Amino acid sequence: MRPLDGIKVIEMAGLAPSPYCGMLLSDFGADVVIVDRLSKGAPEIPYTMKKSPFDRGKKSMRVNLKSEEGIDIVHRMVEKADVLLEPYRPGVMEALGLGPDDALELNPGLIYARLTGWGQSGSFASMAGHDINYIALSGALSLFRRKGERPLPPANLLGDFAGGGMLCAMGILLSLFERTRSGKGQVIDAAMVDGAANLSVMFHGLLAHNFLSLDMGTNPLNGGAHFYQTYETADGEFMSVGAIEQRFYTELLKGLELDPKTLPHQFDMVRWPEMIERFNDVFKTKTRDQWTAIFEGKDACVAPILNLNEVAEYPHNKEREMIIDLDGIPQPAPAPRLSRTPGKAYKAKGPKGANTEEILLELGYSDAQIREFFKADAIE
Repeated sequence: MRPLDGIKVIEMAGLAPSPYCGMLLSDFGADVVIVDRLSKGAPEIPYTMKKSPFDRGKKSMRVNLKSEEGIDIVHRMVEKADVLLEPYRPGVMEALGLGPDDALELNPGLIYARLTGWGQSGSFASMAGHDINYIALSGALSLFRRKGERPLPPANLLGDFAGGGMLCAMGILLSLFERTRSGKGQVIDAAMVDGAANLSVMFHGLLAHNFLSLDMGTNPLNGGAHFYQTYETADGEFMSVGAIEQRFYTELLKGLELDPKTLPHQFDMVRWPEMIERFNDVFKTKTRDQWTAIFEGKDACVAPILNLNEVAEYPHNKEREMIIDLDGIPQPAPAPRLSRTPGKAYKAKGPKGANTEEILLELGYSDAQIREFFKADAIE
């Protein structure tokens, strides 16, 4: 048993955030069906993966949403679904006759999750954008820079996945839980700009209490401090240091063989740039593996910075089976870990569109109707 066994999810095909949200639900038992467009005439999408980790455990079908038959198919799916997840700009689903009003009329208990960058309201709502734009407007991107340098986007982890897909999944779970009390569905407006701002809540608090400078790159947690920093090693690799508390800082200095009596006070901010340079020089005297061995088992808050292809074999990660091999693709295991009903990742149930006929039969369409759908290019 998994927590979401029996929950039926319609995932309207989209890029990164919504497939990730669907993957989280699938890992924990939801029956997720991707509704994708027909392959012929579809635009080329960059970074398309033949075996996408996002698709694990999911079925998929190809439906022509510009045809009456295609809309009828999705309507029939909505009647039996618990969740509909859609990633389009405001108005797209309404124009198809699949908007929240239409869907909730068909199924009053439906959880209708709208996952977008800018949200369903506001002057930017209908504009194009990507992760970097959403986290820029949220204020979060301003935090990721060294002094005197331009902001550096943290890949697309913060907007697409943390602020977008993961918080949308949380909204779906909250709504499913609330439905057990009210019996009613509702609409979720999950905006990446909101999510990235929400994830930045601590820094708003620090700023309000004058514990954060807007001169980014000078603060303790974003590159200003020598004790919360990354350092290059002799072999061109890197170590992470997060020795904020005094007892951890003491262990750090021991490992670096630095006498605290010869150093300024840990929180003498004026001397931080000088200390960063000093730590730079020390870390470059040994390789990453040598430093890792020195700090192994020590409470110095020091850890090697692993490349993606090293994560699976690192002892701690290997012991926890953090990376699994699924259909020949190494990828992170489901998280978080539940003691009694843990998540489990399964292979996608075929390539895109492979389950179209099977799903239509489950919906009650006859073989003759399905053949007509194929002839009319309503499905693929």
